Amino acid sequence: MKVLNIQLIETAVVVGVYIISYFLTKNLINNVLKNTLLQRGRRKMIVKAINLLNLLGAIVIVAAIWGLKQSEIALFASTILTALGIAFFAQWSLLSNITSSIILFFNHPLKIGDCIEVLDKDYPFSGEISDLTYFFVHLKTKEGEIITIPNSLLLQKSISIIEKKSSS
Repeated sequence: MKVLNIQLIETAVVVGVYIISYFLTKNLINNVLKNTLLQRGRRKMIVKAINLLNLLGAIVIVAAIWGLKQSEIALFASTILTALGIAFFAQWSLLSNITSSIILFFNHPLKIGDCIEVLDKDYPFSGEISDLTYFFVHLKTKEGEIITIPNSLLLQKSISIIEKKSSS
């Protein structure tokens, strides 16, 4: 077989293993964490983080299959990190939103399904938390609108929990 054919087969195997591990990891983590006291939203974030690590591992393996040297991978990674550093400096709110999502995850009583009211003197609003992501909290209002609130802003505002969803 030609080298190109072997590389294509190896890449297909890595992609296949990644897809299988994606679903296995998702199911395994959800089944294991259902027995704990973690809420569904927190389990969802853990699954996202582990799948991101799996994706990065698959990318590194595919890069090695196609013959990238470690020095080239390191140069590429340092270039990407430098660009991200500049982007974070220019858009500091991105970094603060990621940090805020970690704080919300570990130290805030908000959960998916809770009804909250953001107590802002200029524009108060309320709704049910439909999703917690790395950058935004999504609220669904009584009218059916979806409001996205940056995580950093949510930590700066006073919040009243109108109705707590029972733990599941």
